[in-house]
Amino acid sequence: MLSLKKHALTLIGVLVGTAGGFLYWKYMGCVSGTCPITSSPTNSSLYGAVMGGLLFSMFKKEEK
Repeated sequence: MLSLKKHALTLIGVLVGTAGGFLYWKYMGCVSGTCPITSSPTNSSLYGAVMGGLLFSMFKKEEK
């Protein structure tokens, strides 16, 4: 079973990335609709979640 405390930093990164991806779609977005990532809020939010999780997980301390 996953420990929430163990993966808290990664989960925070996913939440921040999801919000960032959605806000990027809302305020910047893709006017023509041909951009694969920013053409829909779902794609933009999912991409932001993955990137946020990866970014924040880089700062997790390794257990010995």
